[in-house]
Amino acid sequence: MACARVPLDEQQVTEPSPLGKERTLPALHPDRTEERCFVPYKPPPEDGSPADVEEFLEHARFITEDLEWLLALPHDKFWCQVVFDESLQRCLDSYLRHAPRGLDLSTLPSSPAVADMQRSIHKAVFLTFLRMATHKESKEHFFTPAVFGEIIYENFLFDIPKILDLCVLFGKGNGQLLHKMIENIFTQQPSYYNDLDETVATVLQVFDTVLQKCGLQCEGATAAEPMKLNAHKKPTAMTMSQQELLDIILYLCDSTTTINAFLDIFPAACTSFQSHSFLSSLTSFYETGVPDLEKAIRKRNFDDKSLQEDLWKRLSHSCRKMVETVHLLLHHTCLQPILEGRENMQTFAEELLQYFTSFLPEKRFLTDYDEQFPVADDISLLQQAVPVIDETRTSYLLQGVESAWDSVGRRKPQSQTRTSQAQASASLSANREPAAGAAASSLAGSKPQEVREPAEGESTRGAEAMLDVPQRGNNGAVYPVIGAELESLLSCIRDLLPDLGEGFLLECLKEYNYNSELVINNILEDRLAPNLAKLDRAMPRPVKEELPAVLNNRSNVFDGDEFDVFRREQVDMSRVWKGRRKGENVREMLNDKRHIAEQKARYHTYETVVDEVIVEPGESATAYELDDYDDEYDDTYDMNQVGANDLDGDSLLTRRPFTVPQVLRKGNKEEDEEDDQDDQEEDASKSAVNRDQFVQDPAVLRERAEARRAAMQQRKGFRPERSSNVAGRPKGQGQTTETLQDRRKKETNKSRVANHNRRSMADRKRNKGMIPS
Repeated sequence: MACARVPLDEQQVTEPSPLGKERTLPALHPDRTEERCFVPYKPPPEDGSPADVEEFLEHARFITEDLEWLLALPHDKFWCQVVFDESLQRCLDSYLRHAPRGLDLSTLPSSPAVADMQRSIHKAVFLTFLRMATHKESKEHFFTPAVFGEIIYENFLFDIPKILDLCVLFGKGNGQLLHKMIENIFTQQPSYYNDLDETVATVLQVFDTVLQKCGLQCEGATAAEPMKLNAHKKPTAMTMSQQELLDIILYLCDSTTTINAFLDIFPAACTSFQSHSFLSSLTSFYETGVPDLEKAIRKRNFDDKSLQEDLWKRLSHSCRKMVETVHLLLHHTCLQPILEGRENMQTFAEELLQYFTSFLPEKRFLTDYDEQFPVADDISLLQQAVPVIDETRTSYLLQGVESAWDSVGRRKPQSQTRTSQAQASASLSANREPAAGAAASSLAGSKPQEVREPAEGESTRGAEAMLDVPQRGNNGAVYPVIGAELESLLSCIRDLLPDLGEGFLLECLKEYNYNSELVINNILEDRLAPNLAKLDRAMPRPVKEELPAVLNNRSNVFDGDEFDVFRREQVDMSRVWKGRRKGENVREMLNDKRHIAEQKARYHTYETVVDEVIVEPGESATAYELDDYDDEYDDTYDMNQVGANDLDGDSLLTRRPFTVPQVLRKGNKEEDEEDDQDDQEEDASKSAVNRDQFVQDPAVLRERAEARRAAMQQRKGFRPERSSNVAGRPKGQGQTTETLQDRRKKETNKSRVANHNRRSMADRKRNKGMIPS
């Protein structure tokens, strides 16, 4: 029987041996372990079928009964079972690994029996770990603290991954108990702090792994490891498989949620995280990886829309947890010492301001952080606790936060805007002139302007330096603002200055690059630009002319026809068909010669050629459409038949009778034979006049061919190559430039033909050892 007031690790017990004799054993001994098999945990079924539900309930009932039996054991028996029963550790580890997290609870079946059984297991596992982390249950049942720490550390009853899982599973509603439990573990065994340092490095590797999977790279990573040649072939968040994207989002969500829960339960770990520059790595990952993942979830095509919504919800949850983690680290390492009034408060304040300054380039992260935890509140707390803080620096930080909101295209909530503006105006009240101070106090609801970092060697006077003179934003570059954003700017100004017209305010916004603060400040201090000072301040907003419809102003050659659907309400659809018309015979269509008869009448009008028109007495000339005589008409050659009777061709006076086209003839054989006979006679007369010899002169033929060739080359732009002249003049008379060029060209290109390069080829073979020297 155990002795009172003696630690369990020093107690001895007497028990009967298997042979019937009594023996003395240590209180913690493997032989004192009860034979009991703890089954591993399995999560609730997702489909909720009756068979799966019944199997889960039976399986979970075994676990609950075993854990309740374990908790009912005495102190010494409990620890013998915990230390030496491996099935118990496997059961507890399986629950930490497979138990549903907070975001997974919505997917659990709605069966009340399953929910009740899950709560029973959850409570039993938590009480088991709580008793395992307690080294002193009462005055009679306790451990030596050093031995307790060694037992839980050497037997892996607790390690950093288990502690992280405990925080994320049981942190909600059990924060105080978990805090005491983990604090006792770290107090009794300081070696866990060394394990925590190694775990932080692993956590940082988690973010690097996610970026690498997405084809991204953190800042500073290029210096540590050179980029591989095939790095551009890595898949990105848009090109990777859907399962890989799902795994990355789940991995990121679980990691960020676990880290946030651990730091919230055990704030003493913040120092270890800060020693590894965890803040800078986390903010850099937020700025680099989160936009890429959000873009992938929004733009990728998901067959299951519920999966897309779940991924978006988990990524949003991860972002919120990362922002809360940064706030926890800043609060416990910088703000909490200032609130407690510790020594070196100025050092903690300087460290906090340094962190905020490092956040300024991370625009996306800074806006999300300021939305949940306004930076103006922390700066206000610093100004109250540390009066000697630099007001210029705090003003610069506040303006930097407002600039981050503008750069990401988001609007700050009105309550936060007023708070930050009040802080900025309060920090500047000691240095501003009365007029500027009145203007700043009137800007309670306006949006602060963008502030740039001062260049090297440039004097910095705080935010009031931006309001000295009327100016335009971004060096005069005006970016038009339209739609809801423009209406918001107008309503913001009219709330403070309701007497001004919207037309006048629009011109002011255009002049000052749509910066409402500059507009309000310059109006209040009467420092508007000269072109604005001349305008009527009650000028209304110009009426926007509506553009006419495009269809009403179109111009087309088919306007007004029978198929104009834009102007006709009804169209004869019998006139519209595709392909062969219904009821139409191809043979009838080919035999239809009505169009030929119509054209024949038209051609017959050209058969009659009238040289002179005799006007009978009593008839008017207008009947033949004759015009009056024109004095300006040149009739010099009217009576002279110039070139008409030359012998080089047919007479121009000989008119050929009009011939009806073959298609329009009726098919009268006699008329066709007469026409053919006339054509033959005409050809015979021509051949008689222009008779050629049987054999033409070859010289004439060559001249004609050369002329045709020259004309063709001239038409195509071909320039004949100049003949080569390598002979030149006789020796002693000198040579022309053309002759020297031809000789040089011949010497260079003579190896292309014949066998003139045999010497060089022989030298080449000899150099390669093919010919013995």
